[in-house]
Amino acid sequence: MPVYDYRCTEHGVFNQLATIAQSAEPAPCPQCGTMAGRVIMVSPTMLDMAPGNRDAHARNEKAREAPRFSNPESRLEDKARREHKHGKGCGCSDRSVRKSQVLYTPDGSKIFPSARPWMISH
Repeated sequence: MPVYDYRCTEHGVFNQLATIAQSAEPAPCPQCGTMAGRVIMVSPTMLDMAPGNRDAHARNEKAREAPRFSNPESRLEDKARREHKHGKGCGCSDRSVRKSQVLYTPDGSKIFPSARPWMISH
């Protein structure tokens, strides 16, 4: 059973176990017994967030269940996103990034002549 938060007008916030069906119903305060309504606690991160980011989160939540419209451009973007394996910002699609090449020395060890000589192979 989940734990829900309720707020008594005299004693403040308290927690109580309730079924999902009972979650919207008021619960008795453990100290005075008066019925208290359920409150939804908001994360401090959401309260401290910049208003633009908060608006973007709200807009994304509203659009989450919205239908997606298909056109040739969106299908190409979806295909490129599915084929890309590294994640956003990896730089592999950036043609200006020089690809590393592996060179082997006569004794069998590897060397990497690249723009990042400090990287270690795995």
